Amino acid sequence: MVLGAIVVISGYAKLFILRWTDPTFPLNSFNSRIIFFPTAAFLIVSIIYRFIIDRVQFEKLEKERKAERLISELKFLRSQVSPHFLFNMMTNMVSLARQNSALLEPSLIKLSDLLRYMLYEPGEEKFPVSKEADYLKNYIELQQLRFGEGVNIQLDINDNFDDFSIEPMLLLPFAENAFKHGIGLVKDPFIRISLRVQDRNLVFNASNNYNKKNLSKDKNSGIGLANVRNRLQLLYPEKFRLAIQDNGEIYCVELNINLS
Repeated sequence: MVLGAIVVISGYAKLFILRWTDPTFPLNSFNSRIIFFPTAAFLIVSIIYRFIIDRVQFEKLEKERKAERLISELKFLRSQVSPHFLFNMMTNMVSLARQNSALLEPSLIKLSDLLRYMLYEPGEEKFPVSKEADYLKNYIELQQLRFGEGVNIQLDINDNFDDFSIEPMLLLPFAENAFKHGIGLVKDPFIRISLRVQDRNLVFNASNNYNKKNLSKDKNSGIGLANVRNRLQLLYPEKFRLAIQDNGEIYCVELNINLS
């Protein structure tokens, strides 16, 4: 209604000016179209243009808000990793200290290396896959110091990672889960972990046998795996595949990430 009034008022204003300059100017159908149509066309084009501009700005703001939410959620999820990991490691240290074990000192050295990785590396950037692999090795060696020959631990890490990068501390929760459930009242316990990069795809596997009667029932169980699944969905949407198989005796995880 307002737009129609603008077209009419604008048209009559033009007609007033034309007749003021030329009192004999005729108002026929042809002249009416010339007077009124440009104004209507201009308004329509202006409305469409304004709509497009508003839409672009809205989508830009939405992307910015989404990016901010993503950054905030990633920081929150990443912050959960360290306390969860430290809780498990400090429990290990307490166990060794109570036993007056000679393994306590080398275990603390390994733990300090892990803490250095967590605390002093850039927190916002992806890390080389090679550095993540070293971190994983340190963690597994720390567990080997604790369990000795009590657990059959097989580690297969291909060192040909080139210059590929990955979100830090993404693989550790799977290793933690294997050690958490693959020990204790388990007959001939084994833990197998492998890591390689092939054709720009990171392939990580972790498997362990377990005793269903010995599964942890605490409320924090599964925090690490839920965390890493959320991080994968945020960081590698449609670029990862996480397959978990559980036959009641053996638990297997296979993670594929497209690093291109």
